[in-house]
Amino acid sequence: MKSDAHILIVDDDKGIRDLLQEFFQKRGLDTSVAADGNEMEAILRRSQVDLIVLDVMLPGRSGLELCRDLRAQYTTPIIMLTA
Repeated sequence: MKSDAHILIVDDDKGIRDLLQEFFQKRGLDTSVAADGNEMEAILRRSQVDLIVLDVMLPGRSGLELCRDLRAQYTTPIIMLTA
């Protein structure tokens, strides 16, 4: 059964992105993936997202910086992912 929930996974590690995407999709959740803040912002401009899984250590702007920016614009729940 397909859910209406949409999860955005933001991680620079392709293996982690793929693993999380597979996990959520097997549970019927719609997912998008981004490798950095620029890709994340592009997805957020064109899609409604219900949850963001955000890596702390990203190239360019860190996940903490992105989280601060997201909080200024969105109320979307964020789960921070860290090693």
